[in-house]
Amino acid sequence: MSVIVTDSDIDPGRLATAFYAHNPHGAVTTFTGFVRDFNAQGSVHTLYLECYVEMAERVLHDLGVEAEQRFGLKSWQIVHRFGCLSGEMPIVFVATSADHRAEAFSACEFVMDTLKTEAPFWKREDFEGEGQWVTVATRDIDRKKRWETKDPSS
Repeated sequence: MSVIVTDSDIDPGRLATAFYAHNPHGAVTTFTGFVRDFNAQGSVHTLYLECYVEMAERVLHDLGVEAEQRFGLKSWQIVHRFGCLSGEMPIVFVATSADHRAEAFSACEFVMDTLKTEAPFWKREDFEGEGQWVTVATRDIDRKKRWETKDPSS
């Protein structure tokens, strides 16, 4: 169980391989999110993420513990980048390990849905000589809300 908040590059393949090696449970799910090189206005040249590292580490740790308790995880890992990133660079990596696939998948999805709305990261997209701060999308808020019930499919 670990959290890494870093301004260094993330290597999802290396992270996944290490996680698999140490967590040979019934099911392991991984997710990697990449910086999109586009938005509604066109091409995005860079994405700048600000964060208060200690706060982000605490929030992500608490989120991992919540997922562990909620889904009976055997292990989990959350790695998140900050700083200046160009399009298509890995920005987040989540791994969950459980006895069964349903719990591993659900936990990974829960972590991402919650992280997108609760984690203290502030994003600015830079494009065509301009920049704009990104607000939380309505679809992300809606995805987070579905976890507030016992049955997330409702």
